[in-house]
Amino acid sequence: MSDRESGDDQPQSQRQASNGATGSDSGQQQQSNEQELATKMLQIQSKRFYLDVKQNRRGKFIKVAEIGADGRRSQIFLALSTAADFRDHLGTFSEFYSQLGPPNPDTVPEDGKLKSEMMIKDNRRYYLDLKENARGRFLRVSQTITRGGPRSQVAIPAQGMIEFRDNLTDLLDEFGTDDGGFKGDLPDGRHMRVDNKNFYFDVGQNNRGIYMRISEVTTTVKGNFRTAITVPEKSWSRFRDYFRDYCEKMAECNEKSTTATTSVPAESVSPQ
Repeated sequence: MSDRESGDDQPQSQRQASNGATGSDSGQQQQSNEQELATKMLQIQSKRFYLDVKQNRRGKFIKVAEIGADGRRSQIFLALSTAADFRDHLGTFSEFYSQLGPPNPDTVPEDGKLKSEMMIKDNRRYYLDLKENARGRFLRVSQTITRGGPRSQVAIPAQGMIEFRDNLTDLLDEFGTDDGGFKGDLPDGRHMRVDNKNFYFDVGQNNRGIYMRISEVTTTVKGNFRTAITVPEKSWSRFRDYFRDYCEKMAECNEKSTTATTSVPAESVSPQ
C-alpha cells in the first residue's frame, strides 16, 4: 500500500467495535488446523480493521487485517508478546502525535517520517513509521522476514491509534501476552559464503521449543534457489558431535592422502 493510499484526511466516520468468533468478512475458508478464538472490528475513517486472535499447532497469535475503501486487503501477524509491545508503542506514538501542531509541508522530512521505531521477534522485524503526506498523518506498520523475505504492511490513520490500542488491549487482557518457551535473548543469526552458495543460520522459537533454521541459497544465472532444514535445539549437541567426527575423519584422510603423494620410495641400489 502506497503512502497516498494511507492518509487520514478523509472525513471521520463513526467507528465500530464488535466481539465474537465469526471472524472477518474475507470470505476465505479457514485452514483445518487453525482456530479463531475472538475478533474485533474497527471502522476508522474509510478503512476497516480486523483484530483476530487465532490458534494453530504453534500457539496463539493475532492477525491484523486492513480493508481499504477500494476493497484491497493487507495484513500482518503478531505473536502475543509482540502485540503487547505494539500496544505500548501505539500509546507512545499517539502521545507524540497529540503534541504535533497542524500539518506544515515546509517542516515535513523528505521521506515523510515523523517518528520511527522497530520491533524484533524471532526471525521477523516490524517497522513502525508515523508518516505525513498530502492526505494526512498515519502509522505505517511493516512486517518483514529476515533474509529477504516478503514484506507486508498496514496503515492506521493517526487519529485512530488510541482506539486501535484500546481494542488490542482488550484482547491481550483476555488471552495474555505470554508466548511460552525460552525467556532470554536468542543468539543472532550468522551467514557465510562458500563459492556461489550462501548459508544462513537463524535461531528462533515457537510453542514446540527453540530451533535453528539452516538455509542454503545458491546463485545461478537463472536466479537464486533456497533450501532449508530446521534443527530442534535438543539435537544440536548431536549435530555438533557428528560434524566434529566428520571433520576429524576428513583431516585424517587428507593427511594420509598428502603423505602418500609426497612420499618417494627409496630406489634399490644394485652392487657394481
